[in-house]
Amino acid sequence: MSMFCYQCQETARGTGCDVRGVCGKSEETAKLQDLLLYAVKGISEIVTKKGIDAKTLGAVNGDVLSSLFMTITNANFDDNALERQIRKMQGSRDAILRGVSSEGLGDAATFKAETRAAMLEKASSVGVLATENEDLRSLRELIIYGVKGMAAYAEHAKNLGKEDPEIYAFIYKALAATLNPDLSADDLVALTLETGKYGVSVMAMLDEANTSRFGNPEITKVSIGVRKNPAILISGHDLTDLEQLLEQTKGSGVDVYTHGEMLPAHYYPAFKKYDNFAGNYGNAWWKQSSEFESFHGPVIFTTNCIVPPRSEEVRSRIFTTGSAGFPGCKHIETDAKGKKDFSEVIALARTLPAPDEIEKGEIVGGFAHSQVMALADKVIDAVKSGAVRKFFVMAGCDGRMKSREYYTEFAEKLPKDTVILTAGCAKYRYNKLNLGDIGGIPRVLDAGQCNDSYSLAVIALKLKEAFGLDDINKLPIAYNIAWYEQKACIVLLALLYLGVKNIHLGPTLPAFLSPNVAKVLVDTFGIGGIGSVDEDIKMFMA
Repeated sequence: MSMFCYQCQETARGTGCDVRGVCGKSEETAKLQDLLLYAVKGISEIVTKKGIDAKTLGAVNGDVLSSLFMTITNANFDDNALERQIRKMQGSRDAILRGVSSEGLGDAATFKAETRAAMLEKASSVGVLATENEDLRSLRELIIYGVKGMAAYAEHAKNLGKEDPEIYAFIYKALAATLNPDLSADDLVALTLETGKYGVSVMAMLDEANTSRFGNPEITKVSIGVRKNPAILISGHDLTDLEQLLEQTKGSGVDVYTHGEMLPAHYYPAFKKYDNFAGNYGNAWWKQSSEFESFHGPVIFTTNCIVPPRSEEVRSRIFTTGSAGFPGCKHIETDAKGKKDFSEVIALARTLPAPDEIEKGEIVGGFAHSQVMALADKVIDAVKSGAVRKFFVMAGCDGRMKSREYYTEFAEKLPKDTVILTAGCAKYRYNKLNLGDIGGIPRVLDAGQCNDSYSLAVIALKLKEAFGLDDINKLPIAYNIAWYEQKACIVLLALLYLGVKNIHLGPTLPAFLSPNVAKVLVDTFGIGGIGSVDEDIKMFMA
C-alpha cells in the first residue's frame, strides 16, 4: 500500500485512500504529512516524559500548532513546505533533547531523516496502519484528529495574541499517549473525552480572542452580488489575515470579497468600517473550481479547504499564507512583527477584470451567542407559546458528495415551527433558501464559522439555565450534523464532553471508527447516522 489516509468523510470507498487522496494529495504528500505528525509526536513524548513545562518552549509551541494544521485535510499540498517543516521540527526536537536524557524515549523522539528519500522511507513505517490493533488505532486516530482541530483553532487564537499553556500541555500529553503501547482502550476512551474538554477551552479562547478584537457578531445582511471594481477573494478562517488585507486595500480601488468559511467575518462590527468590504462570493469550498474562474481576481487561502486548481491560469492567481500551501502558488510569509505584505496581491488585482456576477441578493447571519441571548426573551416566549417547537443544530461541514443534498431537502421539509441553528460551511446547503421566520426570528440562525459551534453550545447551556432544566438533553434541540474534516472532530468531542447525546452524523459515519469503537459511542452517547429525510424528520419530531 503506497499510502493510507481516512481522516476525512470523503475517503475512498468509505474505508481509506490508499493510492491518492480524494482531496488531491499525492502519495508523497501523504507520507510527508505522516512523518511531520510523527516528529510532533516525538516532541510531545519528550515534553511529557521529561516533565518539561510548555511555557518554557516559546516558539516551539506555535510551530507545533502549525505542523498539525498543515496535516489537516485540504490545507497543505506543498511537499517542499512539508519537508522544510519536518526539518524544523526535527531541529526543535533535538534542541529540546540536548537538555534532557534520552533514556526511556522511543523512536519518534530520536529518529533521523535528513533527505527527502530518507523521510519517505521512514514515513512508510509510521503512518496510520503502524497501529495493528483496529480498536486502539481507531481511538488513537480519533484523539489525533481532535487534536488537529484543536491546534487549528489555537493557531487562530495565537494570531490574535491569545494563548493558553494548558492547551499546549494537553496537546503534548495527548499526542504522547498515542505512542504509549501500555494504554488500554479504556484509557484512550477517557483521553478522548478529555480531548473534548480542551476542545471546549480552545473554542472559548478563540471566541474571546475574536470578540475582544472585532466585537460581538451582530445580525447582518451580506450581499452576494458583485460590484464593478477589481477585487480580491479571501478564503479560509483567519480573521487577522482579513484585517490586514482590508487595511492594505483601503482607498486602493480594489474590493475584498469573502469566500466559504470567511463569510461570517461580515458579522463583526470591526470590519464594517471598510467601504471596500464588498460581500460574499460563491458557496462552500468544493465549488471553488468553477467559481474562482468567474471571479477573475486573486484568491488568498488563509487556511484549509483548497481544491487543486484545474488550470494554470487560476493557479497563477492563488496565494497561500499561514499553514496553507499549494505547489506553484505564491506563499505570503509573516514577518517578525506578525505582519503580512499583500502588496503583490493588490497589484495583481488591479490588472484583472471585476468578478462576474453568479447570483444576486443577500443572506442574513450574525447569530452568535451574544446576539441570540440579546433576543433570549423573544426566543423563550416563542418556545413557551409553541410558536417554536424545536431547534435543529445543523452545524458542520459541506462536501462534494451527492448524498449531501439530504441536508438541503431536510431543511426544506422541516416543519414551519422549527428553527435551524448552524455554523460552519454546512450552512451553504440551505442558507439561501427562503425558509421565512417565526415571529421575526429567522428560521436559519447562522452563528458563524465551524469554531463558532461553540456559540451553539453556549446558547444551549444558557437556554437550559433559562428553562430551569437539569439536563441539556431535555431542551427541544436536535442535532443533525454534517462532518468532513478534523475541526468537525473536535467540535463533536466538545459536544460529547458537554453531555450532549443523540447526535446524528452524516452523510456517513467516520471510516476511522472501528465497529467496537462505534458501538461505544452509540451505547454511551447515542451517536447515530442518517437515513431518509422523511424518516429522520419523523424520528426527530417524535
